[in-house]
Amino acid sequence: MPSTNPPLLLASSSPYRRELLARLQLPFIWHSPEIDEAPLPDETALALVQRLALSKARALVDAYPEHIIIGSDQVAVLDGRIIGKPQHAAGAFQQLRAASGRRLMFLTAVAVIDPQRSTEQVDCVPFSVHFRQLSDAQIMRYIDKEQPFDCAGSFKSEGLGVSLFQATEGSDATSLVGLPLIRLCDMLNACGISVP
Repeated sequence: MPSTNPPLLLASSSPYRRELLARLQLPFIWHSPEIDEAPLPDETALALVQRLALSKARALVDAYPEHIIIGSDQVAVLDGRIIGKPQHAAGAFQQLRAASGRRLMFLTAVAVIDPQRSTEQVDCVPFSVHFRQLSDAQIMRYIDKEQPFDCAGSFKSEGLGVSLFQATEGSDATSLVGLPLIRLCDMLNACGISVP
């Protein structure tokens, strides 16, 4: 029986998010939105990720009016401070050393816009990572092997990064990678998309 679902668009250039969305076995295309991701003055981490997830999806509505558009954004938070992507080895080392033996909170927002129905949904899924006590040598070995320079928090949980953890807490492990699929399924179902 052919699918009658409207077409899906992922508003992201992230290969991690594309891999996650592909798990749902729904056809989709992706396009990178061009938005300013700088935080607003005094903006909380929660407000930031929700605003950016919506902004990414809204940026593509005019170009893709027939599509259901999915946007997502993620930040890592340590001691109330937003931790970004390290960009290089020195930054990754600094982030992992700061997280050693501590808890890092990830806030991952997902937004779904249905331009045909003029509806917008947005939510945030928190996930915590408790790090082992890490020696400088362990941190350097990890960085050398996985080079997690494009990952908030400086690790890839879907790869060797899991070896840095003592425990994790949260309702949806996919939120840690960057797209909370459990919540996304609820949103897609609300748009009339059959999942599975």
